[in-house]
Amino acid sequence: SCGINAEYGLVEGEFFANSRLQYLMFDELKNHCKNAAQGGFLPAVKQIANVAALPGIVKRSIALPDVHSGYGFAIGNMAAFDMDNPEAILSPGGVGFDINCGVRLLRTNLFEKDVQPVKEQLTQTLFNHIPVGVGSKGMIPMNARDLEEALEMGMDWSLREGYIWAEDKEHCEEYGRMLQADPTKVSARAKKRGLPQLGTLGAGNHYAEIQVVDEIYNKQAAKRMGIDEAGQVCVMIHCGSRGLGHQVATDALTEMERAMKRDNIVVNDRQLACARINSEEGQNYLKSMAAAANYAWVNRSSMTFLCRQAFAKIFNSTPDDLDMHMIYDVSHNIAKIEQHMVDGKLKTLMMHRKGATRAFPPNHPLIPVDYQLTGQPVLIGGTMGTCSYVLTGTEKGMERTFGTTCHGAGRAYSRAKSRRNLDYMTVLENLKEKGISIRVASPKLVMEEAPESYKNVTDVVNTCHGAGISDKCIKLRPIAVIKG
Repeated sequence: SCGINAEYGLVEGEFFANSRLQYLMFDELKNHCKNAAQGGFLPAVKQIANVAALPGIVKRSIALPDVHSGYGFAIGNMAAFDMDNPEAILSPGGVGFDINCGVRLLRTNLFEKDVQPVKEQLTQTLFNHIPVGVGSKGMIPMNARDLEEALEMGMDWSLREGYIWAEDKEHCEEYGRMLQADPTKVSARAKKRGLPQLGTLGAGNHYAEIQVVDEIYNKQAAKRMGIDEAGQVCVMIHCGSRGLGHQVATDALTEMERAMKRDNIVVNDRQLACARINSEEGQNYLKSMAAAANYAWVNRSSMTFLCRQAFAKIFNSTPDDLDMHMIYDVSHNIAKIEQHMVDGKLKTLMMHRKGATRAFPPNHPLIPVDYQLTGQPVLIGGTMGTCSYVLTGTEKGMERTFGTTCHGAGRAYSRAKSRRNLDYMTVLENLKEKGISIRVASPKLVMEEAPESYKNVTDVVNTCHGAGISDKCIKLRPIAVIKG
């Protein structure tokens, strides 16, 4: 791990990297210095330093190995703010526009040999069941009243409506419901954007993948997750709160700019617009963000239902008989109140995790009974056509990073650079050569998500494992990808 001394910083910045990842970070900084006049986001190194200077931050501004520049906070940056400090802030830039973007993993009792003969058919059925792409509309029937209830209840709404199993809630961060949610704090425009999109994947880096267990590093922990041997088939769903979350963030940024002027809050970058946690604006954002987080859990739950239906149809069975249980669901764009030890004292903190995943250790009270001995499962989605990982939280991670680890591969090149440098036909051919079935709504956007556009996810995961902030448990490789 390397430190950054932030000029005027309240704390230090720290990032975890190996030599290759460090090179990419400093290359981003070098390119920014060359082309500063062109605008865009600040490089991640500067953003980590700017976060270190925010009022009320404790310990360090921490960046994980998949860090890259984003709006305000870098993606892959986490920071904790002391709730007892009246100056401490809450910033939408520390959560991101796709509130509660996250990953869910379902297991099955199928093996690769069972799926291969019907792989194309299964991929097509999943593609038909799950609406994908920009502006896609959902298949889950929902009216305005349903939306209000979903925003407040999260996965409790999905359970009541029959879209999930009761145990799914147990295997989800926050049990799939943030209790601070207040739908009245979500604007009419946000609700209008969210209503037709429930149960949709969207575009960008979101996907549903059929994956196969490639390697097991910790047999005992994998067994607790229902993963017994290599070749077992899983389904990974990666998506967030769609247009609703984006609008909640946009609305909050406008409100917070006014609050900053009133309360005389000074930040190093206007994209770090924020408000004091206990101000009206801070509380409004916390309540609307929680409602958007609930929407994202309902969204992933709706797609869980659609995935289970698709598998049942192709294998002429039931989701229950196919053992399609949820291993876990993690958030990687969220702000939450948690208790952590800081300088030997138990503190209540406002955690900002943006492009970073909670990774609690064994025996932590907030993880399910099933995982008390192994630590919380942490789902790390790879890029299109590359492997994904399941990690587990560690005690060292609690001490060093407030129980936080990486979230994925992290971009190496911007979307615009990827479109300029890559040909979508070549990207699709490469996937085909690897034996990966693909269904994509916007083929010309696949260059943005090509593996070449991202850091190596194995480098990222190995760096976290080597630093001891999470442990490797399972490696998964994709055999089919559904994208927007």
